Amino acid sequence: METVVASYFPVLVFLVIALGLSVVMVGAPFLLARLKPDAEKLSPYECGFEPFDDARGQFDVRFYLVAILFIIFDLEVAFLFPWAVSLSDIGMLGFWSMMSFLGILTIGFIYEWKKGALDWE
Repeated sequence: METVVASYFPVLVFLVIALGLSVVMVGAPFLLARLKPDAEKLSPYECGFEPFDDARGQFDVRFYLVAILFIIFDLEVAFLFPWAVSLSDIGMLGFWSMMSFLGILTIGFIYEWKKGALDWE
C-alpha cells in the first residue's frame, strides 16, 4: 500500500507546483502593475463613442444573424477549396456529398435572406 501512495508523490508535487505557479501568475500583476489610468486609457475602445447602456442588455437578433451569415460563407469557402483541388480523386460520392453540403448552406442563406440580415439600414 505504501508503494502505491509513493508512486503518486510526483503527481502531488506537480499539482502543488502548478497551483503555486498559477497563484503567482495571477497575483503578480496586482502587485507589480502601476494603476495610472490616463485619458487615452479611459477613452471608448473601438466603437468611437461613449457607452450609453448596460453591457449586459439584450442584443438585436440581427447581430446573431450576421454571425450565422459569416459562418455560412466562411465554411463554404473553407471547404470548397480542398474539395475543388481533390475533385478528380474523390469521384461522384465526393461530388454529391459536397452538393448536399452546399444545399444545407443554401438553406441557411435563404433563412438569412428571409429574416432580413442582408438588408442594411
